[in-house]
Amino acid sequence: MASETSEFDTFQLGDWELQCGESITNAHIAYKTFGDRESPAIVYPTWFSGAISDNVWLIGEDKTLNPKQVERTITVPSHVVKIAIDSLKYFIIIPALFGNGQSSSPSNYETDKPFPKVSFFDNVRAQHELVTKHLNIEHLHAVLGWSMGAGQTYQWITQYPEMMDFAVPFCGSAKTSIHNQVFLEGVKSAMLAAKIQSSAGSKEGAIAVEGEKKRQWSPKEKEVGMKAFGRGYAGWGFSQAFYRERLHEKHYGFKNLESFMQGFWEAWACSKDPENMLVMLQTWQSGDCSDQEPYNGDFEMAMRSIRAKTLVLPCKTDLYFPPEDSEYEVANMSPGVGRLEQFPSIWGHWSGGPGDSKDDLKWLDDHLRDFFSKEQLK
Repeated sequence: MASETSEFDTFQLGDWELQCGESITNAHIAYKTFGDRESPAIVYPTWFSGAISDNVWLIGEDKTLNPKQVERTITVPSHVVKIAIDSLKYFIIIPALFGNGQSSSPSNYETDKPFPKVSFFDNVRAQHELVTKHLNIEHLHAVLGWSMGAGQTYQWITQYPEMMDFAVPFCGSAKTSIHNQVFLEGVKSAMLAAKIQSSAGSKEGAIAVEGEKKRQWSPKEKEVGMKAFGRGYAGWGFSQAFYRERLHEKHYGFKNLESFMQGFWEAWACSKDPENMLVMLQTWQSGDCSDQEPYNGDFEMAMRSIRAKTLVLPCKTDLYFPPEDSEYEVANMSPGVGRLEQFPSIWGHWSGGPGDSKDDLKWLDDHLRDFFSKEQLK
């Protein structure tokens, strides 16, 4: 098991069969744990492009996701006594998505063929194997996550509905909307154009040329493609009001819009592997927790199957996971199962992570603490 000071550990899965009919040869899942394994377990998956370390902003002794027993020392006549004052400590498991560069991904996978299509179902089945077979945990206190982490949360609570007590998907969805797929087609196509390739459509990669072998990105293609990807993403990650209020200058300290585009968005995108991003993007576009037995595409049935008490937290200004989608998800859950509250933020999708907006981080942490404590008392 990975210690809290190590970057991450891996669990070998063998040849991992996928929903698409292909498999990942000699697959592995990367993960990191925090806390005592005897504590209530929480699964907290990574998000699009995120490494395991990019999830740590929501974990700490001052947070709801607290992996350590908090103690205080009091002095009584003749001796010192340490008393535990916080019983809500957790064993937190961060599993990495296939394609993130730590779990099996194009960047660490040797093959002449394109990396196979991976679904949320495939990811969560691997995470379930990690949790139950390697960590020997039979029941979870909760599953939660931001963005694609929210998609994995929905996958968990429909794929293994009896396994957890609580779920908190924030700034994400149970099914990737058509509008969201359109947004992703735009940034994907901008990236592929640098390699003189075109998208084969939503939920697909690049159009394959018959007889042409897989070709690595040249340094120039990667630079041009990822800069274009970052600039395309810039209009979606934050809201219109974020830019109107010039938070790119006031909060992040950039002198103008162009320096923000280069120093924030292009820098982020260029730090990523394009093939890894394409794998995760395909997973995101094809997200649909009803695309599994026994639902077979019946989305409303999948929502009704949820047993975990679920707190759904969209942001009112999120441009690709709007509150209306979350409202429909909660409306189709069984009575008393789901509840919805909105981030009252102009930060758009970034209100839910990765912790840059301290007001939104506090709002999220307060809602997690309130939800867990009140539901545990019922």
